[in-house]
Amino acid sequence: METLATLRDLQATLRDLTTIQRELSDLPPDVAVLDGRVKTATKFMAEKNRARETAQLQIQAKTKDLALAQKEEDRAREAVKATSQKVHYASAIRELDEKERTKAGIARPLKALEAMVQVLDKALAGLEAERSAAQAQFDELHAVFLDEHANQVEGRKLLLAKQSELEAKLPPVEVARFHRMAAARQGRVVVPVEGGACTGCRVKLRGPLFADLKEGKILITCESCQRILFLP
Repeated sequence: METLATLRDLQATLRDLTTIQRELSDLPPDVAVLDGRVKTATKFMAEKNRARETAQLQIQAKTKDLALAQKEEDRAREAVKATSQKVHYASAIRELDEKERTKAGIARPLKALEAMVQVLDKALAGLEAERSAAQAQFDELHAVFLDEHANQVEGRKLLLAKQSELEAKLPPVEVARFHRMAAARQGRVVVPVEGGACTGCRVKLRGPLFADLKEGKILITCESCQRILFLP
């Protein structure tokens, strides 16, 4: 069956690709250190950018609140100026004091947030400089490493091309199912049947299912682990 042959070939291709990827990921200590520095700086930058975005949203909200508080204070101040009676004047002064306190209660945290953003901006600039320097060193040494592993790099390129070619022969739904199974089953999606049992989970096949497998007209999956089965 052509589909089964394609799936078996795809599984073997991905297995070889994983091996090469593992070899190319096994970086020399100095290159691995630089890679770690780049990833750490990138992680810290993401965290500080999220904190900065949160602070900026709070600044926007408090800026609007401050503008409203300023209007209320201005209105109360005008009321004080327009009041001529002593009793009304005392009440207007109390209201003005209250509006001033309200505005100050908004202005203080707003100022603190603006200071926080400045600190975050400075930290981000330092992290970006650190990340860029580490990235430049990593790129230089990694290029040397890849040159030393040119065969693996070329092999990976060929295997990726073969993977695309094989997947193009299959329905998209089958490709998606295959990759889900590969992730869940340590890459073993298509397995042989030995002694009447699935070699993936060791569960015996029922007679009718084994008969369908021998006939070879349709894809047969294990009723226990859902792996695709074939007879060696």
